[in-house]
Amino acid sequence: MANPVLVQVTRGSRVESAHRGSVAVVDASGGVLRGDGDVETPVFPRSAVKVFQGIPLIETGAADAFGLSVAELSLACASHSGEPGHVAAAAGVLARAGLGEGALECGCHWPFEQAVALAMAKRGEEPGQLHNNCSGKHAGFLCTAVHQKEETSGYVRFDHPVQLRAQDVMEELTGCRLGEDVRGIDGCSIPTYAAPLRAFAHGFAKLAGGNGADAGRLAAGRRLIEACMAEPWHMAGTHRACVQLMEAAPGRVFAKTGAEGVFCGAVPELGLGFALKMDDGATRASEAAVASVLSAIFKGRDETLAETYADMACRPLRNWQDTQVGAVFAPVN
Repeated sequence: MANPVLVQVTRGSRVESAHRGSVAVVDASGGVLRGDGDVETPVFPRSAVKVFQGIPLIETGAADAFGLSVAELSLACASHSGEPGHVAAAAGVLARAGLGEGALECGCHWPFEQAVALAMAKRGEEPGQLHNNCSGKHAGFLCTAVHQKEETSGYVRFDHPVQLRAQDVMEELTGCRLGEDVRGIDGCSIPTYAAPLRAFAHGFAKLAGGNGADAGRLAAGRRLIEACMAEPWHMAGTHRACVQLMEAAPGRVFAKTGAEGVFCGAVPELGLGFALKMDDGATRASEAAVASVLSAIFKGRDETLAETYADMACRPLRNWQDTQVGAVFAPVN
């Protein structure tokens, strides 16, 4: 059975395109409050679960040993835009661990923020690994390795202690065995593990509700979520959907994007976790869909906030003359 259409793209009065996908909203006990489409077939969450991967940074004591600030903890969970503030913060974290950019093994790409990339190109500059959207997460990995007195070279390998700790966290939070059969390599070279959307949503619900896993682990994850909610720009960047979604409800909503049309997050006050995946991997669709999901969650609980997210679920589609020609629309169910 095909997954349902979650997002439509209109032009004029007609639907021009449609995006199918699946959504899971789960409580801390594992109860599925919403399950649209196939929420059981394993999918790669990509960067949407960076909070899970960052938990060992807290658990090992590395974050406190290196005196990481709330903004730097948010950066450790980031898919940042490579803006100067992100680059400087990641470099600062590495320096505190006695390391430089050369210790990173994430690779490099141009900043996501177009104005920053164009300004660099105009100056004849090339991007470095600090511009990689995952450099904050990798700086956190390296801090943990240094604190644990482990070899830093090869920290991206699936069998390195840094990645084994992250795998252990993900297995406990999702309740799934994550072995070679569901392992891939992410864009930043670390392992990524596929699991059902329901399981990822449940993992975030455990962090939101504060039960269902080791108490210290849950506290570490909640600390990271709270850091991201407090400093969303460090987790994403200027003009980013993650920032807009969290700033719409300060301290009440955590939302994190992942490549190929994934979004995961939590609503701590309700003890809920959510996860969604667009079949075609379209970011424009996942951003509209997650706003729709949040609108539905708050409907009947906070009508003003529900309406705010409903407005975000319908974004104008404009042409090169800035004329509105349609919309990217996710109905609130």
